[in-house]
Amino acid sequence: MAPYRDDGPGRRVDFEECYAAHFHSLTLQLNAYLGNLSEAQDMVQEAFVRALARWDTIAQYGDPPAWVRRVAWNLATSGWRRRRTALNFLRRQREEHVPAPGPDRVALTQALAALPDVHRRACVLFYIAQLTVAEIAEQEDVAEGTVKSWLHRGRAALAAQLTEARKEHDHV
Repeated sequence: MAPYRDDGPGRRVDFEECYAAHFHSLTLQLNAYLGNLSEAQDMVQEAFVRALARWDTIAQYGDPPAWVRRVAWNLATSGWRRRRTALNFLRRQREEHVPAPGPDRVALTQALAALPDVHRRACVLFYIAQLTVAEIAEQEDVAEGTVKSWLHRGRAALAAQLTEARKEHDHV
């Protein structure tokens, strides 16, 4: 950032002039520090937003752009510290190995995906979320008989699909 020039005693610095004169150079500085242009732009923008909120006071300072620069650098440093802390935390975590889903799970997932949306939703809410027929009816804004019908049709379609999948699996 170029040194700030005061154009005479008592001259009030215009916010727009300050922004136009210093946004680019501040962004370049923070980009070099952070290694991320969009993040640098966000930090500089936030510093100018904070400056605008109290511009009447800041404009009276001997070097208003220095205030904006300090705030932008503080934001960048705080963000860098937060990211470093998060990265250190992640490095300390153990990698958890999860076994692949078994063939029954894959078959059930595929069978559920093949159901019409309302039948699939009713089956998932009833068997996995363990909601009652009345709770599902209330959530879906339908009669309980409608939910029972969806469940009946969903179970029948699942049974047919899973029976077919079992036959195919047994023949392989």
